[in-house]
Amino acid sequence: MRGFKSLARPASRALSSRSKQFTPAVTHSVRHASTSKHPQGFEAPTPADLTELRERVQEFTRREIPEELAAHTDKSNAFPNEMWPKLGEAGFLGMTADEAYGGLVMGYQAHCVVMEEMSRASGSIGLSYAAHSQLCVNQISLNGTAAQKQKYLPGLVAGTTVGALAMSESGAGSDVVSMRTTAKPVDGGHLLNGTKMWITNGPDADVIVVYAKTEPEKGSKGITAFLVDTKSDGFSCARKLDKMGMRGSNTGELAFSDVFVPSENILGQVNGGVRVLMEGLDLERLVLSAGPLGIMQAALDVALPFTHQRKQFGSPIAHNQFVQGKLADMYTKMQASKAYTYNTARAVDEEGIIKTQDCAGAILYAAERATECTLDCIQLLGGMGYVEEMPASRLLRE
Repeated sequence: MRGFKSLARPASRALSSRSKQFTPAVTHSVRHASTSKHPQGFEAPTPADLTELRERVQEFTRREIPEELAAHTDKSNAFPNEMWPKLGEAGFLGMTADEAYGGLVMGYQAHCVVMEEMSRASGSIGLSYAAHSQLCVNQISLNGTAAQKQKYLPGLVAGTTVGALAMSESGAGSDVVSMRTTAKPVDGGHLLNGTKMWITNGPDADVIVVYAKTEPEKGSKGITAFLVDTKSDGFSCARKLDKMGMRGSNTGELAFSDVFVPSENILGQVNGGVRVLMEGLDLERLVLSAGPLGIMQAALDVALPFTHQRKQFGSPIAHNQFVQGKLADMYTKMQASKAYTYNTARAVDEEGIIKTQDCAGAILYAAERATECTLDCIQLLGGMGYVEEMPASRLLRE
């Protein structure tokens, strides 16, 4: 069986002339990405590449994330930590990372494929996977110095260390300028003080991309991104959150009390954190939009065979026109959502264009349609949709 590494393009190959023609620019909600949006040597994957990748991910999830593990992860509210090195060995943790650090150099369409299939097996595992490989690994790949990449990416891509991103606070979610975490300059670096909330992988992470105010009086122009080692003095996970859905995707409240971060761990420029954050958010929303795609497919995986097996009045309920209509609606919603997500990802990979409105629109549309599809799944299962021996309620909560 051909390994994933054979799908990666050699790092020494130059970018295609089509990619080279784009230069960094911002015009309202359309960003023309520079070559820094992809690793050195990146070429957009072919449909055959993506098909082969999907088959390999499906083989992995069938073997490593069976329904029993997905259900246990949900019930126990605990991520299976043995999954990280398995994901690393399979090559999934560095989809957009440079080959020099163990990455596959395959871009955002490929990342969406992995996210979709992971979430099809377990939304919780899929979310933690994305927080690690997209929110942390990709941010370092896009904005890190050579020294930062060499220090952090090999372990993150191999799955021997776990990554996260800490932006949100209890009173500052999307309103990032209202964050209260501060970073005071001292000799050799900064001291971080404050708290972060809703941090996926927070209880488990070894390295976290943290946003803090270096010059609070400057508003959005006074925020800086830092790479924080969680073994640092003064860092703690104050509590692990017990969530309704995505249980087992360990989420926590983080506390920083005079945490020293050396100057070499500044990600990007001092007071340039909002640029790092906003460019990252576009791509994070795009990849995360593939999570609901997988959940919709999982809902169909459950509902479709059930309606053909369950008989009422002497025939399968799938022969009922009302049931057929619900199944058709579920399928159509899933396919429309897939088209939106993958068309947006293709524009990034093939044209170097990141459209903010489409990255946000894709995750909005997919999440809303997934909620509708999982509710329909419960409806189609009838009483069985309301009991925990079937995964329907877990899919809705995720």
